[in-house]
Amino acid sequence: MRTSTATAVAIASAATGLALGYRFFARNACLTWGATEAEAARALPGDGLLTEPDVVTTRAVTIAAEPEEIFPWLVQMGSARGGAYTYDWIENLFGLNMHSADRIMPQWQQLAVDDVLPLGDSGPRMRVAILDRPHTLVFVSEDKHWVWAFELVPTTGGTRLISRNRIAAPDAALPQRVFTMLVMEPGSLIMESKMLLGIKKRVERVAAALPAVVTKAPERREEGPYRPVFPTRTIDV
Repeated sequence: MRTSTATAVAIASAATGLALGYRFFARNACLTWGATEAEAARALPGDGLLTEPDVVTTRAVTIAAEPEEIFPWLVQMGSARGGAYTYDWIENLFGLNMHSADRIMPQWQQLAVDDVLPLGDSGPRMRVAILDRPHTLVFVSEDKHWVWAFELVPTTGGTRLISRNRIAAPDAALPQRVFTMLVMEPGSLIMESKMLLGIKKRVERVAAALPAVVTKAPERREEGPYRPVFPTRTIDV
């Protein structure tokens, strides 16, 4: 009995130490991989769609290309579309039907505000809330608990691709919140860093040889029902 008790105490102490170590020494690096302090701190389009998130990640990468060459790769993302440019085999373990494309597909460029992209058959349905070619693309889940924003910012030597996730879990119990912090957050870094680097690899490989196919937006302006709390460029195609 004493041995069992001592083992349980040791395991609990180790788990507590791991949680505290991650929380205070590694969590910020995990949540802001690739992003500068300024990028992580500044407001992005879509922030106003979820004002009280439980988790915010801001991750980024520099791509040696113009925004016009990168944006089509973002537009075609999704299940049974262009995939997510990450580990397809992991995505498909969860039935997400992801098959990452290695070229721009014209049939998947017709994305518009209010379009809904399901993530697999049982995953969340993501609605296009803001679309501003070639700078901003923001999705919001239909339950309003997840906002995923992409921002393309020209910089010296190329473009910064910034990805921000704002996630709320209002009904999550303490064990679920601990699991999210210790397992889901590092897991999301593995998947999202692969995605950002996957986009970078694809864009830079074809940018010099093959111009990106960008569907021209019509002159009329069509707006969806979602409004950020600060001015932003929002167009429909």
